[in-house]
Amino acid sequence: MNWTFMFLLIITACSNNDNLLNEDDEDNATLPTPDKPYAIVDTGVTDFYSDVALISKPSTSNAFYGQDASYAGNQPSYTNNNNGTITDNVTGLIWEQNMEEKITFEEAFLKAENSTLGGYTDWRVPTIKELYSLILFTGKVKGEVAIEFFINTNYFDQPLGNTSIGEREIDAQTWSSTEYVSTTMNSDATVFGVNFVDGRIKGYPKYHPRTKAANTMYFRMVRGNTNYGKNNFIDNGDGTISDLATGLMWQKSDDGTSRDWEESLTYAEGLTLRNKTDWRLPNAKELQSIVDYSRSPKTTNSPAIDPLFDCTEISDPEGNTGHYPFYWTGTSHLDGANPYSSGVYIAFGEGQGEMNGTLMDVHGAGCQRSDPKSGNINDYPQFFGPQGDVRYVYNYVRCVRTIQQ
Repeated sequence: MNWTFMFLLIITACSNNDNLLNEDDEDNATLPTPDKPYAIVDTGVTDFYSDVALISKPSTSNAFYGQDASYAGNQPSYTNNNNGTITDNVTGLIWEQNMEEKITFEEAFLKAENSTLGGYTDWRVPTIKELYSLILFTGKVKGEVAIEFFINTNYFDQPLGNTSIGEREIDAQTWSSTEYVSTTMNSDATVFGVNFVDGRIKGYPKYHPRTKAANTMYFRMVRGNTNYGKNNFIDNGDGTISDLATGLMWQKSDDGTSRDWEESLTYAEGLTLRNKTDWRLPNAKELQSIVDYSRSPKTTNSPAIDPLFDCTEISDPEGNTGHYPFYWTGTSHLDGANPYSSGVYIAFGEGQGEMNGTLMDVHGAGCQRSDPKSGNINDYPQFFGPQGDVRYVYNYVRCVRTIQQ
């Protein structure tokens, strides 16, 4: 990577327009550097929630302190290059501004290979980590109905599903280049995508399960910062792992205890490890940054995370061993009749669901979904939605802290 060249491109892009930012000072924008090429963009969340309601900002001694809005990371910052492209000033990635009609997975690669958008020829299909860098959890959805998108629409267009042909509004998934190393549903070849209408990562079948025709989804090209999404883990030998690419330090092992969302926040805020007390529950984008999409329980006999980390092994709802927990984040997912009652989690094991009476991996290891924040532990697991998503509610915790300079 020629970092000097990359920065010149960013600087040039910024100088050719009005330098509009995402409601933030330009001083808050943090460019990636050669020693931290994987700068994670904040989720944009500034509101505070209990397990059921919007609340005022809690103090450090109150319940629900330590959630997403308690900590401000690299605030979203974009530049419109006025040539059909948008620069993310935090990641150094340059994006196609407008998506066209839905296309197949193969067509997405052909389009990128042949594109000269903005005068550049090095466009590519984004990885799932690159694509997820654009998500903002200021979005809101109610079941199948879009209310506010999970992407900044001042800079990016975001089509809905075509309801005139029977699609739902939320049928607006965007392809990534990341293929699932295992399969979902009925042994379907699967590709991960982000849904910026309903705020989730899922694995989507590459081909229609009945007709075997190639599925179509939306697609947004990217270029620049080819080191984005590549971790640089160091085992510190003291129960912690540093990711030098992101500047984050992680708890090496979960403590083997499942908790609801409030309990997880309390645990993270009270953790002392490596003589540090500034541990916290990661936000959704921080936790997704340590998913290893080259792994899955069925193909590598491991969770989707670097083997430097330890994950508690659990049994699935049918008592089958060899499964791994969902892990809470401090990010709320505004969905449903009560939009404040769900919290985002990342599945490092299979994203299971029960369909037609059969328990299966429906979304893939590395998916991002949400669970109710609270409930009676004896009532779970349950199954919810058209894919019968498993709900545990009492999920696991892996804490994070920011490495101080």
